[in-house]
Amino acid sequence: MVPELTTLCYIEQDGKYLMLHRTKKQNDFNQNLWLGLGGHIETGESPEECVVREVKEESGLELTDYKFRGMVTFSDSNVYEYMFLFTADKFSGEITDSDEGELQWTEKEKVLNELPVWEGDKIFLKLLAQDYPFFSLKLEYEKRKLKKASLDGNIIKISDFLS
Repeated sequence: MVPELTTLCYIEQDGKYLMLHRTKKQNDFNQNLWLGLGGHIETGESPEECVVREVKEESGLELTDYKFRGMVTFSDSNVYEYMFLFTADKFSGEITDSDEGELQWTEKEKVLNELPVWEGDKIFLKLLAQDYPFFSLKLEYEKRKLKKASLDGNIIKISDFLS
């Protein structure tokens, strides 16, 4: 199985993240979930080039400062993915409509505690909130349920991050 290569960026402003509520695409694996902005790396593209392009395509915003925060490895029965995780706090332009869903500035605490997000996303969002140094996180799912997680090669207790 060839792994997918993707990026994800959480754009920050005034204690909020720009979140994408995935509601518009047919047969969307992320249907009705809230995510940061990002997507698949194209042939010949670096993760940095991809995140800048994807943010522009999905929001109309041009990133002017961003930081590579970590690498997230996802595994499930038929998916294996390496995701390059970024945060950004400087950008230019105006938000435009996204063909993937609705964009909304949302308080960081609300993202963690109220919005429907992937269980594993709560782990890396908490690491970002703690300003954890660059990390490698492996998330193992079974039928969309998080079964195991490892941080920097060490198994972690999932419930510590989901409560």
